Amino acid sequence: MRAHAVEVFAGTYHPRLGFCGRQPYSAPEDELPMSWQTADLLKQQIPLLDYLQAQGWKPARRSAGGRLMGLCPLHPDHRPSFLVDTNKNLFYCYGCGRGGDVIRLAELYHGVRFANAMALLRRWSGRGSSPLPDVAAFYEMQLHRHADAVAYLSQRGLHRAELIEKLRIGYAPGRCLRAWLTSLGYPPQSLQQAGLVNAEGHDTYSHRIVFPLEGNLYGRSIGAAFPHMFLPGGKGGLYAWERVGRYPEIILVEGMFDLAVLCQAGFDNVTCALGNHLNALQFRQLCTDGECEGRRRTVYLAFDADANGSGQQAAQRLAQRLRAAGITARRAELPDGHDPNSFFVSGGDARQFHGLLERACL
Repeated sequence: MRAHAVEVFAGTYHPRLGFCGRQPYSAPEDELPMSWQTADLLKQQIPLLDYLQAQGWKPARRSAGGRLMGLCPLHPDHRPSFLVDTNKNLFYCYGCGRGGDVIRLAELYHGVRFANAMALLRRWSGRGSSPLPDVAAFYEMQLHRHADAVAYLSQRGLHRAELIEKLRIGYAPGRCLRAWLTSLGYPPQSLQQAGLVNAEGHDTYSHRIVFPLEGNLYGRSIGAAFPHMFLPGGKGGLYAWERVGRYPEIILVEGMFDLAVLCQAGFDNVTCALGNHLNALQFRQLCTDGECEGRRRTVYLAFDADANGSGQQAAQRLAQRLRAAGITARRAELPDGHDPNSFFVSGGDARQFHGLLERACL
């Protein structure tokens, strides 16, 4: 029995798991590749054993390596024939010969196809209320399928694949998100309510580089459309604040491309306000937890040096508010007409930007 079990779980897509074909689920041939990344993410989030036990399944005995045996929930069973490998998140029944992962189990147990199984699992795990995680994953997959999007990132100075992956930068080509999310079980009306689809049923994000935010999406047009787009609702707090807020010195910039080039240059202590006017939450984040690692916090404001002076004027007003709240604020003065992104794109480097910070005025 042990040798047989090792054979069954030798590979994630072993034929014994019912994966004899190229795809393990019931999705039509042209649907699955688009959904693969989301399926993998969902499988990582939902332990197979947790889902089985929620359906009333109980193990009869344990075997080596964290494997469990019990009655099969997929057919009338009188002797424990259902094997669960908790390490690999896979199951196999020696009685009916069926096996797979948690998505395949949901398909077989509830008698539904792939899209409905995904929707069922999302609702069960509490992740079905918002489609944003699936949207972000979809746009990430689209990025490298569109040469114009990759070229735009290069023009904006972003070329390191690991940074693009870390920031989860994606691309919204338009005319395809609605159909894909519908195939995953999201009702069309919920997509319109979320702002992802307009009243005519078309994708609202089209030809845009997309940065996932906490509870929102920022889209930057690569064409002639209005440059900036957000979903309905507030822009939320400062970008990646849970990580950046631990630093005693913080660099605050206006835009996501400013943040991206600074991260690429090695500045880990940078966050973004998505504009030069902070909302109440963002200002409160800068002012609370003002002591980090035993040092008083210093905020460097690296706002745009616009021709009309709006960026630097906003930085001056914010610096005054921060100082009144007991936070040290310094304004980095970029060359005229530049923001941090264009500073690096035009040939600036990390050493030169360090110089700007060292010369930053109160």
